[in-house]
Amino acid sequence: MKSIVCIPTYNELENIGRMIDAIHAVEPELHILVIDDGSPDGTAALVRDRMRTDPRLHLLERAGKLGLGTAYCAGFTYALEQGYDIIMQMDADFSHDPKELTRFLEEIRQQDLVIGSRYVSGVNVINWPMSRLLLSYSANVYTRIITGMPIADATGGFKCFRADVLRRIDLSKIKSNGYAFQIEMNYKAWRQKARIKELPIIFMDRVQGVSKMSKNIVYEAAFLVWKLKLGTLFSFGKR
Repeated sequence: MKSIVCIPTYNELENIGRMIDAIHAVEPELHILVIDDGSPDGTAALVRDRMRTDPRLHLLERAGKLGLGTAYCAGFTYALEQGYDIIMQMDADFSHDPKELTRFLEEIRQQDLVIGSRYVSGVNVINWPMSRLLLSYSANVYTRIITGMPIADATGGFKCFRADVLRRIDLSKIKSNGYAFQIEMNYKAWRQKARIKELPIIFMDRVQGVSKMSKNIVYEAAFLVWKLKLGTLFSFGKR
């Protein structure tokens, strides 16, 4: 099947070239789409230069920092328009191991959504301070309790979708970012009864660059789960 991995970037010049090489070392046929939010460090320029000799590489350039969620939605829309069957997502900073892509592509043959899970088999996170680990883990417990979604790691960003799942989601209405975006996409897939599997991964915190985590990302996710739950209850009551 025709497959692509979407990678959003902002100031990832230190990582993106190495990431492209690492992906193609394990999956030479996999296409890569970089969605760059106007990085001032030249991330997009590096990708454009590589595209001259690599037809597997694609680039979407956006005017500025418009958010992780809208970046992924732009990437998903591009991939659907170009006829890709399998659409993946991952970070550029090596917190997601490119070697796992082969396992994702094998598992998606029998699933609609494969989630790289830090919590489905214990806690598999390296280099996070305890405060951030507790925040992430408790956020996922909170999400399961409120939404009823049987997913151990609903906030992770290493995932693989069948195109049919994304076609049934109105991407133009997705406005959430960060943790909230991951939760919302999982929830919408789950509500359409997609076959979902969590694949155990080891998450390594970024070695180079600066984390994009903020308090606003946490607050957005905390409110979103109630919005999703209440929206579902309201829709059910109208039937």
